[in-house]
Amino acid sequence: MTAYYFISDLHIGGEGSLALCEFETELIEFLKSLSNPAVSTELIILGDAFSFWEMTRTPPLEKLDVLIQEHPLLFQQFSQTGETVKITLIPGNHDYELACYPQFESALKAYNIHLEVAEVITRPLPGGRQIWIEHGHQHDKFNAIADFGNPYVTPLGYYIVSQVVDTLTERARFGKYNWLKDIESVYPNEEVPYWFFSNYFYKEMTPWLRWALVPFLSIAIVSILVFISAALERAGIVPDGFFSLSWLTFLKNFGFTGKALDFMVNAVVFIDGLFIAAFVLTLIPLWLIFKDLSKTLRRYGFQARKGLKRQKESLYLQAAQKAFSQSPEALIFIYGHTHQPSLDKLGDRYVLNTGSWLKKLQRVPSALKFLPAIYYPSFQLNYFKIAASKMSGNNRPAVEIVYECLPKQVVSELTLFEKMAIAGQKTHSLIDIPERTIHSL
Repeated sequence: MTAYYFISDLHIGGEGSLALCEFETELIEFLKSLSNPAVSTELIILGDAFSFWEMTRTPPLEKLDVLIQEHPLLFQQFSQTGETVKITLIPGNHDYELACYPQFESALKAYNIHLEVAEVITRPLPGGRQIWIEHGHQHDKFNAIADFGNPYVTPLGYYIVSQVVDTLTERARFGKYNWLKDIESVYPNEEVPYWFFSNYFYKEMTPWLRWALVPFLSIAIVSILVFISAALERAGIVPDGFFSLSWLTFLKNFGFTGKALDFMVNAVVFIDGLFIAAFVLTLIPLWLIFKDLSKTLRRYGFQARKGLKRQKESLYLQAAQKAFSQSPEALIFIYGHTHQPSLDKLGDRYVLNTGSWLKKLQRVPSALKFLPAIYYPSFQLNYFKIAASKMSGNNRPAVEIVYECLPKQVVSELTLFEKMAIAGQKTHSLIDIPERTIHSL
């Protein structure tokens, strides 16, 4: 049996700062590692190998030529690896033009890359079983393509990417930090507003205003605690003076300095209390409006962050179940598109997501809960290998699924304030995928 390797969502290419491929060295080394004339091997790239959508200033038929000129070492390695390894590429949504113009097939063939213009392909496994392979955009209403292969049919996602992303990356050079270049790494797209606000607060906000907000908010929290303690004393839940007397007793140890400090603290708490009272009066109607808006959005099918993630995961499990019903011989359903690597089981079958090689931005809550979350950068250079195997002990035929995440360090672009805000916080989420899964045939 052929040993199959699967990767996807490389998103190579783009205008301006998006043209940089941060993992090019690792990808070249990965391609070199596959070259083994003694073993029949096929590398299948499940779409979005190239970011044609982000190349808005280049005519469609010239986009591949531009990428080859910008990444000559990578395409040279494709050509060398392709001499002993079959390299297959299927179009995704970001490189959909590959499916629209026959010229791309011969252009890629010159570098030993075999283009299969189809939304779904299959590969054989021992025992008459199959692997169902697709990019996955067809299950995403924003990126589904009604007439696959027609250059005049473009999904809504194209206009979002080509207009919004292109405009933002063009303006990235005007910022204090070049953070807008990472917009491709923000996934899902619904996370963009939170990411944008986080970068505004930590990178673009006037420094004196940002640093002034921290003690102000800290005092506000202290004031809230003081009011709560006073309310507990007034309600008789705790004895009179339980909080206030202990505070005064502590300050009396410092004589005049303690009295002055007590006066200053009480003055600040009083002023802050007035602000909090006004804030609460404003917050109540805003909270009611927000709750009603959330309810309305749910009625229209929009989900909150956690609900949206579960909804998308469920969507692809349903797609896999449908594929297994259409093709009873299919043992494995493998896709990309969502940039979230995973391995799930549906009965005695498997659903795999190849993830993405783009920089990953993990949302890390601030240790100071009243500050915005930070988007911590990392790389997860994922691939799956599927090959024939033997069950240990009884020598029965089996299929082996191997998962590996190649190491790559990221140059941290976090500001000092961001590093302080996530001090002590967990900055890496564990990928719950077994390194080796054996399925007996």
